[in-house]
Amino acid sequence: MERKTHQKINEKYSGTPLELKENYAKVKLTMTSEMILDDTRLIHGGFIFSLADYAAMLAINKPTVVLGGANCRFLVPIKEGDELVAEAMLANVDGKKLIVDVNIKRGAEVVFIGEFYCFAPEKHVLN
Repeated sequence: MERKTHQKINEKYSGTPLELKENYAKVKLTMTSEMILDDTRLIHGGFIFSLADYAAMLAINKPTVVLGGANCRFLVPIKEGDELVAEAMLANVDGKKLIVDVNIKRGAEVVFIGEFYCFAPEKHVLN
């Protein structure tokens, strides 16, 4: 399936799509030294959230899709070198709100879960 959204995103910080299907996306991101926040090699949560957000947007895969909100939990710390894989699936449509469930794993371990509230207006939000 062709990617129709987030054409200019920097995949170095948000991930590389592995699989795109209708209402589903799988995205991989490896944690690098640029993402570290301290001497323990702990990764800033914003990069993990970016991976989850990007996967949610790809699950919708419409040119105008935007994030309206999210409810998420970071379950374990992530460090440099960890390879994360996010899976996102459209779970529900509530009027104009598209609800996407996202799970991120490091190997078999779930490290992040989230519910993302997306919208796909007819026109771009800046037009």
